[in-house]
Amino acid sequence: MENLDLLKRYGLFDAKVPRYTSYPPANHFQNGIGGQNQHHWLATVPEGSDVSIYIHIPFCKRLCWFCACRTQGTKTLNPVEAYISTLINEIETVRKGLPDTIRMARLHLGGGTPTILTPDLMAQLLGAVFDEFHPSNDFEFSVEIDPTDAAPKLLQTLADFGLNRASIGVQDFEPVVQKAIGREQSFAQTKEVADWLRDAGVPSLNFDLLYGLPHQTEDTFNDTINHVLALRPDRLAIYGYAHVPWMSKRQVMIKEHDLPNTIERLAFSKQVKTACLAAGYQAVGIDHFALPNDSLAFANARGTLRRNFQGYTDDTSSTLIGLGASAISRFHQGYIQNAVATSAYQERINGSGLAGNRGFALAQQDYLVGDMIESLMCNFQLNLTYLFETYPDQQTQIETFIAGLLERFPDVLVRQDNMIKLMPKAYALIRIIAHDIDAFNSNLKASHSAAI
Repeated sequence: MENLDLLKRYGLFDAKVPRYTSYPPANHFQNGIGGQNQHHWLATVPEGSDVSIYIHIPFCKRLCWFCACRTQGTKTLNPVEAYISTLINEIETVRKGLPDTIRMARLHLGGGTPTILTPDLMAQLLGAVFDEFHPSNDFEFSVEIDPTDAAPKLLQTLADFGLNRASIGVQDFEPVVQKAIGREQSFAQTKEVADWLRDAGVPSLNFDLLYGLPHQTEDTFNDTINHVLALRPDRLAIYGYAHVPWMSKRQVMIKEHDLPNTIERLAFSKQVKTACLAAGYQAVGIDHFALPNDSLAFANARGTLRRNFQGYTDDTSSTLIGLGASAISRFHQGYIQNAVATSAYQERINGSGLAGNRGFALAQQDYLVGDMIESLMCNFQLNLTYLFETYPDQQTQIETFIAGLLERFPDVLVRQDNMIKLMPKAYALIRIIAHDIDAFNSNLKASHSAAI
């Protein structure tokens, strides 16, 4: 495979690095950054600004073995009903803490399985959201949908509330692979839901796929890709499976010896990219694809692509309000994560109305490093002019670090005037380089400590 020696030399095969959907990653969040910070940070969201809202529904009727999300299984609706009641209380409390003039630019329901809700429960939840938050002019409402658990009446409820982007989990259509990951889902089920959504006027569909799953082969994955492309989703998010059984206990059900090796994973990544580009999709970042008329493709072309906990996005809101157990909020001052366990989350909401439990207060050097990593992850480059203008007090440290970065990655990074560009042959190394930039933060903190 081309560039294999290059990738080996820079440690791709041995790398254990974050996905960098936030900076710092959530594993750096600290206890003690909780309710008091949350109360103050909500109150200081700028008047008249647009905010994004993420609502976490942690329940699933089945627990897919590949999943590392914060979820829990349930056989009855009793805990779901109690959770929605608590969630509505949180929505009301959070809204009271925000300035009156903010607007809702994005609403995303994730999980877990949001489509586990009955139509009545979904209507209660969405009714509470829209009672409290007024949508902006370019409002987007998206929901993660499990085709095996998405009754037409529920889909109609979502459509009635203005659903305009649906995210459908596919992962893989090969039955042997599905059995090995605990997720059986036919192409017919998926097509039926996709067709229903389009017939109902939902204008945009996103599909999620995974490569690196047990028993995947080039031929079976090719079949999955062809099935997906036949449905012509507007966007595709294609992630590499992360086997972390020490973090997600259910992954012990997946046998490590059944997983493809790193070379095979690289081949899958190249295979799906080739197929998507041939089908008329545009590559967005390292693992997303979009049709040319999709807003994500427009953002990519304009250089306004962003990265958040859902991956790549065209959402430009600087504030993200996370609601529900384990949900994360992003404010200018930093991050707040709600209590993770459902019981602990409900206890906090019933007590103070807010569930913030841990988080991270950003310092000046965190903004700098976060900007650098997001720029690299989204645009495959660093704009030194922007960095010098935005962080004038750090110009000397930036120049010194960039010189070292070019020395450490001489075959993959090139400087053109005040732009540092990652060569296309090395895009697979992007998270390793981001991790190197992450280490820059330690040097900045040390220099600030010395100055003090």
